[in-house]
Amino acid sequence: MFAIRLVTTPQPGTCVLAADASGVLAGGDDETAELHRTAEDPGRAGAAQVMPRPLRTPAKVVIAGVGAGDEAGWRAAGCAAIRSVPAGEALHVVLPEGVAPEAVRGLAEGIWFAAYRFRDAVDSPRSVEVTLQTSTPDAYAGSLATARVTAAATWLARDLTNMPSSVKNPAWFAGQIVGEAATRPGLTVTVREPEQLRAEGFGGLLAVGGGSATPPRLVELSWQPEGATRHVVLVGKGITFDTGGLSIKNRDGMKLMKKDMGGAAAVVAATLAAADLGLPVRVTALVPLAENAVSGSAYRPGDVITQWDGSTTETTNSDAEGRLVLADALGYAVARLSPDVVLDLATLTGANSVALGKRTAALYSHDDDLAAALESAGRAAGERMWRLPLPDDYVEYLHSDIADRHSSPTRGAGSVVAALFLREFLGDKVGSWAHLDMSAPSWAEKHEDDLTQGATGWGVRTLLRYLTA
Repeated sequence: MFAIRLVTTPQPGTCVLAADASGVLAGGDDETAELHRTAEDPGRAGAAQVMPRPLRTPAKVVIAGVGAGDEAGWRAAGCAAIRSVPAGEALHVVLPEGVAPEAVRGLAEGIWFAAYRFRDAVDSPRSVEVTLQTSTPDAYAGSLATARVTAAATWLARDLTNMPSSVKNPAWFAGQIVGEAATRPGLTVTVREPEQLRAEGFGGLLAVGGGSATPPRLVELSWQPEGATRHVVLVGKGITFDTGGLSIKNRDGMKLMKKDMGGAAAVVAATLAAADLGLPVRVTALVPLAENAVSGSAYRPGDVITQWDGSTTETTNSDAEGRLVLADALGYAVARLSPDVVLDLATLTGANSVALGKRTAALYSHDDDLAAALESAGRAAGERMWRLPLPDDYVEYLHSDIADRHSSPTRGAGSVVAALFLREFLGDKVGSWAHLDMSAPSWAEKHEDDLTQGATGWGVRTLLRYLTA
């Protein structure tokens, strides 16, 4: 990831000046002021006016709109600025006097988020020199460092999710987590392989992964700083590819299923970042990894599965596999890890996008304070979510005649019922649990705002804001 440096003097490259929604342009000369004055909608957050200046210094000026001048506005300006220059061209941002530290964090995050490219793609990551000019660099060093950790974690989650499933099987993913944890003091990691999963009764994970030539894994990644008084367990769905199993998807439904481990990528990256930031909270990431494949050993519609907690699930749709692996992990977390809070993130249902569109996750929780804290973290981070209900009268949809519950009722409210299914495994921690169905916002169809085409790394930013609060 390229560097962003704080400097006190002008530097070579495209010069970026900020304009707010009231029309005030910070810095510049008569020429730039005239350009800004005559522009349509000047100062709108994310708007960019580019002025070439041949044979002059600087040779190009970008006026980037910051809107209300809050962190979100500056993040949008950072995205617009980096997209206004070709890859490799230096960028020099003149910060207005007295700009808030959180604005500089937003600016830096926007630059890094919008500059991301998948490392193995033809369009490789941008290599660019970025400088931020201010007379008081010490005032912004902390904000820039936090932005860098957040961006690096988001890049990692995007890289993991973008990786083709021909490479990204459960063993490979587990190896990546072990390798990343080894570079950071204070982290511990345990990988349960198939023999141990069978011995300990992780029936849902074994069933879902049973049809694949690459067996499942359960990774437990832990950050436990000295003196921590709060324990947050993060559970992320880690289906490295989802064919739908014997309830096979069609081609259009299957072609992007390398992203079905986006929740796992987010919780892993956030836990690694918690260690990088030295956050004073204990964090455990549980990552059930499996490939849902089609073969003679694949689990069947109509099978009854015994979950980790000993309860049974009738599954009549093998494409509702994510909730089965999450159920094992949630039951284990509550019984063995003594969490104060349990959060799960999952690309769980297509119903998420039907209800809320492509940029918004569904939030479920019985805890009003926890839900409000996550919503606040999401707003600050620039990741949208919307709270949906958990109506008790919908629990009857989970009824099974031959097991404790049914995994995939055919009636409506698919995202809600999936959340109610997960709730079954929380025991006395139901009141300290939140579920984020982030299937839709986990993927972007094009470069837009702070997203680049492909995996978004959704959830990393929100989790870090929540853990830091």
